[in-house]
Amino acid sequence: MGVNNTIRDSVLFTTADSVINWSRSSALWPETFGIACCAIEMIAAGCARYDLDRFGVVFRPSPRQSDVMIIAGTVTRKFAPVVLRLYDQMPEPRWVIAMGTCAISGGVYNTYAVVQGAETFVPVDVHVPGCPPRPEALMHGFLLLQEKIKKSRALAGTPLERVVAR
Repeated sequence: MGVNNTIRDSVLFTTADSVINWSRSSALWPETFGIACCAIEMIAAGCARYDLDRFGVVFRPSPRQSDVMIIAGTVTRKFAPVVLRLYDQMPEPRWVIAMGTCAISGGVYNTYAVVQGAETFVPVDVHVPGCPPRPEALMHGFLLLQEKIKKSRALAGTPLERVVAR
């Protein structure tokens, strides 16, 4: 019970990647962006019964304030550039969840006017299948995204400046 034991009990060793990824995965801010019927289930997931807030998921009104885009519904060829512009306005790092069969593969709308999957114009990180998927499925998608973020390399390719203590 000396000084060494006290220091050993109060010191935590980890990597910067672990701390950064933990903080990023614990505070996901999706954009309130619904296109079709899947948006109703997305709204339900944010309400009191399912309460995405307890997982650190807080819906934001602007793409500049959010780091997750949920593409929930059918994307037409005319609307795809708008979605891409919203995606470009989001700060880095940013993630995309494709929610529903229409967002994943175009759904039953196999026509010239519908984009056959959101992956054709934005990189999708998590797919949540269903027509429309239940709020529990979206919650599971967020948990999968959190695990993916925790396993990523936060500082990969980032130049680190030398820190000198004075």
